[in-house]
Amino acid sequence: MAKLLFIPFSIVGGLLAGLAGRQLFAGLWRLFDDQEAPDASHREVEWWKVVAASSLKGAIFAGTKAVADRGSRSAFMSLTGSWPGEEKPDS
Repeated sequence: MAKLLFIPFSIVGGLLAGLAGRQLFAGLWRLFDDQEAPDASHREVEWWKVVAASSLKGAIFAGTKAVADRGSRSAFMSLTGSWPGEEKPDS
């Protein structure tokens, strides 16, 4: 039952993580280049910029997703007293 009740927390957290990640990535990319961040579909861009932009974006989105997921689980625990997940990793 707790898993079912946790779904709205997870959805809201994921949406907020996406918005925060997008803003954080755009701000950090401006430190590297004054142009829009390239992706693999842009033909006239140096390889290192494509790889750097993709790596930075992946790291930022993974980090913001982890923060949002952990935060939504902590909020759920505070409200319900039940942790929606495993207590610790398998050994």
